Amino acid sequence: MANGESKPKLTIGWLYARQMSTYGDRGNILTIWKRARWRGISVSVREIDFKEKVDPTRFDLYFFGGGQDQAQKKVSDDLIKYKKEDLKKAARLGSVFFAICGGYQLLGQYYRPFAQPELPGIGLLDVVTVASNQRMIGNIVIETNSMLPKIGGNLMVGFENHSGKTYLGKKANPLGKVLVGSGNNGEDRAEGAFQGNVFGCYLHGPVLPKNPFFADFLIRKALARHYGEVGLDHIDDNLELTAHDAAIERAKTSI
Repeated sequence: MANGESKPKLTIGWLYARQMSTYGDRGNILTIWKRARWRGISVSVREIDFKEKVDPTRFDLYFFGGGQDQAQKKVSDDLIKYKKEDLKKAARLGSVFFAICGGYQLLGQYYRPFAQPELPGIGLLDVVTVASNQRMIGNIVIETNSMLPKIGGNLMVGFENHSGKTYLGKKANPLGKVLVGSGNNGEDRAEGAFQGNVFGCYLHGPVLPKNPFFADFLIRKALARHYGEVGLDHIDDNLELTAHDAAIERAKTSI
């Protein structure tokens, strides 16, 4: 381990934990925490709430969950007023971001609720989202982008429930290609986005317990901020992968 540290540390900032944590998204935090601890990695999690400034040097990983339109309006206002520039600096310094649904939308350029004014995002992802009057709901399976490492598998599973249609700009890459479900907008078969160390998607569930290889991918990228390339000790994921495979089969039968 670099820097002479025998026990690496992982510091997580949880953005708007009380306002933006629908559909079990808090399970993603628990998964990262547990999988890191199993490997002897020290983990600390701090909730970042309204009117709090962010130290861009402090956190290795930021998590940003989903929420309703009412919450997103308040969160958008707070992001722009108190956090935007520091979060952008954190991304430049190598912090990893992982966002789901509403959080994903607000990491983009803007989110426009149906028949309402735009809510500005912070622009860490080159995406825009416009809500329709119809929801995209159901099991979803994606094949991850070939630009991402295929460690443990290349299929991700989850559950989507959103009316927002997200469209990627030139700087963002899709997280994957939809095999089952709607994805970003139900039109171009793309799901999620990534840009540098910033990742977003519509996969609830929560997504990480059923996709342990992606959880480990995020842990490695977050640790790289201080320790460079690191290897993670093997974990017996038979139970998690059984759930992963069962979710794929259930999604196929729902077509």
